[in-house]
Order: sequence, then structure tokens, then C-alpha cells
Amino acid sequence: MSSSGLYQAVREEWKSLKKSEIYDLEKKRMIEWRHGPSIVRIDHPTRIDRARALGYKSKDGFIVVRSRVRRGGSNREKIMGGRRPRRLAYNKLTRKKSLKLIAEERAADKYPNMEVLNSYYVGEDGLYKYFEVILVDRSHPNIFNDPHISWISEPQNTGRVYRGLTSAGYKVRGLRTGRKGSSKSRPSIRSNGRLRR
Repeated sequence: MSSSGLYQAVREEWKSLKKSEIYDLEKKRMIEWRHGPSIVRIDHPTRIDRARALGYKSKDGFIVVRSRVRRGGSNREKIMGGRRPRRLAYNKLTRKKSLKLIAEERAADKYPNMEVLNSYYVGEDGLYKYFEVILVDRSHPNIFNDPHISWISEPQNTGRVYRGLTSAGYKVRGLRTGRKGSSKSRPSIRSNGRLRR
């Protein structure tokens, strides 16, 4: 079987996960991951087809990290003072960032010498969502000399995950759509509302 045929088989198995034979294995994984650390480096991607599609290569300079983020909305600390509870607004707050982007940022915090290339979903349980983040060592000779990935070593791509330049960051900023109907999202939502002199 060729590599493309193998990746296609893995993709189809993932799509029919609840009907397939590996569903019990997936449940065991969730239990094991929940009791482990929130950010852990892994030897091989769990979803090799997705990792390869997003730019992962099995060579020095690339690593994969599994990041865990708590599911659900966000809460604000309760204000102890003279306000009506109706005006406090500290429960059921919608996050401004997606859980995927939060997972990428936490992985970047853990590995400050690496740049986030991309990430993908690998599972969830009742409390957490799990993402695998592809990280690239921007100063590694293999990365610096590879014409397909050497762009990440350039200075303008430093800290790209914190500036919303990954795929998850683009989606949160509303930049996945075309020009028509999204003019107020470009170049950014904040800069669009500012007065221009």
C-alpha cells in the first residue's frame, strides 16, 4: 500500500470512529490522558494523516505536543461589592479565543525556542479537549536549509501564534472568509474601528 493510500485508510477510520473497532481504544486513551500532564511531548502523531497534511515531517526539527484545555465557557472572578447579581456577569462568558488557539499558545509557552506550525483535534471527554500541536525549531539546520519550511526561520514569523497567524488564529479573527462581506475584519477588527487621520 502506498503512503497516500495508508493516510486515506487512517482518515476513513477516524471519520467512522464510533462505529469502528478502535472506539474502546479511544476511550482508554481519554482516561490515560486525563490523568497525565496537561502538555506532554509525544514520539509520533496520533493522527498521522492530519499531521502530514498540516506540514509535519518525521525529521529533526519537528516535534509534536499534546495539549489539554478545559472545555466549556469561561468564568470571571466574583466581585465582592455593592452590585446587583444581575449586573455582575461572571458566569457563562464566551471566550474570545477558541480552545484550539489556547492549546497552541500553551504549547508555545512550554517550548519557547519553537514556533507553532499548526494543530489538530485528537479527542475530548467530559472535562477536557485534546489537541496535538506541531512545533518547529526555527534555528535547527534541517529547518533552516529546507526550502519548504525555512520561511518560519525569518524574523517576521517569530511568535506567530501570539499574533493570530496560525490557522486557528485566522479563524478566530474572522479571516477565513473572502473579501466580500468581511471588510470590517481586515486588517483586524480593532484597527478597523479606529479613526484615521
